Amino acid sequence: MSTTAHLGASGRGGTAHDAGDTDGERAAAGRAPLRGLVWLVWRQHRLVFGVLCAATVGGAVWCAVLRGQMAGFIDAHHIAGCSEISLVPRCAGTQAAVTEFRTAYRSSLQLVEMGLLLLPALIGLFIGAPLIARELEAGTHKLILTQSVGPLRWLAAKIALPALVVLAATTALSLVFGRLWQVGGDEVSGSYWYSTAGFGSLGPVPVAYALLGLAVGVLAGLLLRRTVVSMAVTLTAIAVVQFAFTQLRPHLMPVVTTRFGRGESAQLPDSGWLVAQGSYTGSGGRVPDTACQPYSDYEGCLRRHDVVGQYMDQHPVSHHWPLAWIESGIVLAVAVVLTVIAFRVLRRRHG
Repeated sequence: MSTTAHLGASGRGGTAHDAGDTDGERAAAGRAPLRGLVWLVWRQHRLVFGVLCAATVGGAVWCAVLRGQMAGFIDAHHIAGCSEISLVPRCAGTQAAVTEFRTAYRSSLQLVEMGLLLLPALIGLFIGAPLIARELEAGTHKLILTQSVGPLRWLAAKIALPALVVLAATTALSLVFGRLWQVGGDEVSGSYWYSTAGFGSLGPVPVAYALLGLAVGVLAGLLLRRTVVSMAVTLTAIAVVQFAFTQLRPHLMPVVTTRFGRGESAQLPDSGWLVAQGSYTGSGGRVPDTACQPYSDYEGCLRRHDVVGQYMDQHPVSHHWPLAWIESGIVLAVAVVLTVIAFRVLRRRHG
């Protein structure tokens, strides 16, 4: 009794069981390239990924130790929420202790802030820019694109794994630094939330800029096809964007205006971000402080302008998180747009 053989497309005989095995092998082969790409990306960039992870662990440990030391000093001297010149009654007589605290810990706190502020540029410089530019410059991308992997899947794998590593590392560092900031930030240290370094290192802001740095580097490498040139362009672009947002940041939300009558002490809380100040007239108009500064008869100048008091435009500390999320949302949107452009460029070049 003979067994009936089924001929496949290749003309070779095989049983139904053999055909099932062939189908399974084909399905596994169809899934293999994605795993292979992820493995390849990890192998290619494992050194820089390892450095980033090690820096994250080291930074987290240092922040935890620093937090404990700062908290102990603040509790021992009862200076929580106090500054060198404070209007809070309970802070009377603590000026020397606050000064000592700043001398001991302010430089360390600012060093962590600067590290988080510069991290997006470093990620764009050493991860984003070489990610594609090095492949195009060396021509190794041709070997991958001749396989069963399409160019879009290749780019997706090249971006996805670094993006996950960058997201995890910067989120961890931001969370750890946020706990450190809760202890010694603002008044006690003199490093306020609205400073360039303070704002850029808290909450979602460093995470958003880190992903932007990656996106800028990838697009620069894809367009320029030269590693060193792409690194230079990425560094410049991130610096320009960060500087632009320092100018735009005060205008992302409406300010709170506080008015003081003539003779009143015009002073805001230490945690308030003063954006603008000047004098206001009886009709509600505004007169900048510089309008009467060159005059020797300052009081006479104020009377001629019908000045009845002073105003101060500020962002109170309650505006910190809304401002941070608004800016982070804009930065992430730019990162997404740049990533989409990178995919369109690659599709146009390689189909």
